[in-house]
Amino acid sequence: MDKFIAGVRLISQVCGVIAAALIAAGVVIVCEMVFIRYVLNQNTIWQTDFVTYSLVGATFIGSPYVLLTRGHVNVDVLPLYLGDRGRFILALLSILMSLGFCLLMTVLTFNFWHEAYTERWVSDTMWRARMWIPYAAMPIGLGLITLQFIADLICLITGREPPFGLKPKSTAADAARAQAEEALGGAP
Repeated sequence: MDKFIAGVRLISQVCGVIAAALIAAGVVIVCEMVFIRYVLNQNTIWQTDFVTYSLVGATFIGSPYVLLTRGHVNVDVLPLYLGDRGRFILALLSILMSLGFCLLMTVLTFNFWHEAYTERWVSDTMWRARMWIPYAAMPIGLGLITLQFIADLICLITGREPPFGLKPKSTAADAARAQAEEALGGAP
């Protein structure tokens, strides 16, 4: 199990790097597009599509990394006021519902991608991009976040990690103090 969890974590970290690279590429292409339009006074053909597809791709491909680092926006008021058993049950239900949703969306987006591939869909723009390429980010990203949810589920059930990252018997005051110390760079 430890090798599976470590492998999934490594894949999620690689996804974070890929997402960052896609965002960086989008920024560079926007700068190039501005230069071509306003300095050279020429038309742009593929740049807008590329930026859109790279940002959407970064969103899907980067989602496993966000889950791994708990970088998503969450409201943890309820887990803070629940006891250890309540936290465990809430975390278990949250992971199972999220896992089910991501698994379903993986299957649906794979079917969508497959249809775009087999039907040879292209964009309606002058660039005529083959749509299966940007659409591939959806099933890949959702499939990888599904794996990350499975790894999180294993960690929760086996006790490798506490629910919501909260230590047993943590109170709201303990969590607030820990967050303040983290924000101040570890200073008490």
